[in-house]
Amino acid sequence: MALRERIQADTKEAMKAKETARLSTLRLITAAIKDREIAARTEGGDENGLTEADLTAILSRMVKQRQESAKAYEEGGRLELAEREQDEIKVIQSYLPRQLDAAETSAAIDKAVADLGAETIRDMGRVMAELRARHAGQMDFGAVGPMVKERLMK
Repeated sequence: MALRERIQADTKEAMKAKETARLSTLRLITAAIKDREIAARTEGGDENGLTEADLTAILSRMVKQRQESAKAYEEGGRLELAEREQDEIKVIQSYLPRQLDAAETSAAIDKAVADLGAETIRDMGRVMAELRARHAGQMDFGAVGPMVKERLMK
């Protein structure tokens, strides 16, 4: 089942089960997807809609936004709001691919570096682009960047 269809089916299911928190998050996801589709149309983009990779990118961005919000709420002493953000993160992450662990991430970096023949820090952009293409939504590229940099500086 495609990601979009799964989200729509789960929205209906959450409505029937009266799961208000989950339903609210699913509606936020749907709204973000529709916003991106409208933006793509006005930019003269693809008329066929968003790809699975586009949807994954939207969901990843939503998770990152909520992580930042949760951190800000915790620092401000608003633990109930931080907890709500964490609950939303769990729902959104259920639609993302499984995250790679540290060993898998390291292996993916090594493979990308070897496949591209990257040797210097100048190749970092190519390596990061390759990792994004291969592992979209499966790793935190903010954390991967320094790892790639360290690998290329050896």
